[in-house]
Amino acid sequence: FTGEPAYFHHIINAAKTLMEELGLTVNDFDYAVFHQPNVKFPLTVAKILGIPKEKVLPGLLTGIIGNTYSGATMVGVSAVLDIAKPGDRILWVSFGSGAGSDAFSIVVQDAIEEKRELAPKTMDYVNRKKYIDYALYAK
Repeated sequence: FTGEPAYFHHIINAAKTLMEELGLTVNDFDYAVFHQPNVKFPLTVAKILGIPKEKVLPGLLTGIIGNTYSGATMVGVSAVLDIAKPGDRILWVSFGSGAGSDAFSIVVQDAIEEKRELAPKTMDYVNRKKYIDYALYAK
């Protein structure tokens, strides 16, 4: 693999192991969200696993909001949950800075329809575009 070998090794193995243990294939997932230190790495993982990029793009926010580090995967899953339908299955794989990865299979439940309207959606926050400079952030 190119880039950071540990990243690819852990995420790919975690995803494959989860699918094997659950008896699932990439075709069983409607969305896939991988740790995203940049845009290229999760798309590369998807390609290696045979997951179409269309299943990754809804949760790939690093190109828009930057690298949120340990929160990146959760922010991506949040964005996907804002658009997913009941019954959709989401593959979620994190990365622990060389320590390993955790993989999850989430099946969206019927209650998502009523619950998601109780708070602003992820993209509502993203689209507000309230930027601050570093000096204000540091303060």
